[in-house]
Amino acid sequence: MTKKIAIIGDRFMLADVFRDKIVEACGDGHDIRTLELPWPDVPMEHGYAVSGMDGLKEYLGDPDEVVDFVGDAELLITQLAPLSAGMLERMPKLKFVAVSRGGPVNIDMQAARNAGVLVVNTPGRNASAVAEFTIGAILAETRLIRSGHESLRKGEWRGELYRADKTGRELSEMTVGVIGYGNIGTRVVRLLRAFGSRILVHDPYVQLSADDRNAGVEHVGLDELLSRSDLVTLHPRVTGETKGMMNAAAFAKMKPGAIFVNTARGPLVDYEALETALTDGPLASAMLETFAVEPVPVDWSLLQLPNVTLTPHIAGASVRTVTYAAEMAAEEVRRYLAGLPPVNPC
Repeated sequence: MTKKIAIIGDRFMLADVFRDKIVEACGDGHDIRTLELPWPDVPMEHGYAVSGMDGLKEYLGDPDEVVDFVGDAELLITQLAPLSAGMLERMPKLKFVAVSRGGPVNIDMQAARNAGVLVVNTPGRNASAVAEFTIGAILAETRLIRSGHESLRKGEWRGELYRADKTGRELSEMTVGVIGYGNIGTRVVRLLRAFGSRILVHDPYVQLSADDRNAGVEHVGLDELLSRSDLVTLHPRVTGETKGMMNAAAFAKMKPGAIFVNTARGPLVDYEALETALTDGPLASAMLETFAVEPVPVDWSLLQLPNVTLTPHIAGASVRTVTYAAEMAAEEVRRYLAGLPPVNPC
């Protein structure tokens, strides 16, 4: 039976890629319509700032335009399009939504449940990309790549970076603390093992794999990880327990000259405490990829510190992330059409 499928993509999660993967998985006998949103060339909205969109975070799309586009479609595939309670009331034929991201923060999940709409997501879509980026971020700090680059940009040849008291360190001689052992953290550990690092993991809700345990990876408490690590990299989700976990007390427990890397989420970090740790110790440097407020204010003091590397939340941005998310969403569509249970229900 022909189904009406609406795809709302953007300039990262391309609608055409989703369409092609759905056709590949389900055949070309369905009525598929596509729409492109202008993200990331325009910033996302936040539900707390828009009337009628309470509870939604990180979405993009005018509610009326989304409702008009989805129309009588039974299935919707999107990354960013919002679905509020009021919008769902206007789309009674909608029964399935695939959100191509790790969490459906653009969906009012209670309203979806009340409306009998199945919502699935694509957890781990960018885990490989973020883990790979994290290793690059670590190397940028440990091997002084950022410092050397910035000096050359200024016309300075910093030969003193070859001095034993100033040069970088190899990962093989370092103890690296990995906070969070989920889809991304486990991959970061696997990559770090190839460098010969001593690896400490903190995650109170999981056990290490047998392979990691046999390789000498240690599962430790947070205080021990902070005090023993030469470098700490963050990979947990933001929860009530983890929000602001890297605060003044946490930074004070780190070793003098330690390096801090955050490719997870900004709200995990108390930025005032981080700035103090970077200017007054104990941190030697930091690499920050995500922020509590995005885009960051142009006058933000951390932008001016010479011992910080910053990137604009691009760790998960890779071509493979797009195709992998589309493949996961297409499989969920196939299963829905076949009457099978979803792989990743929200």
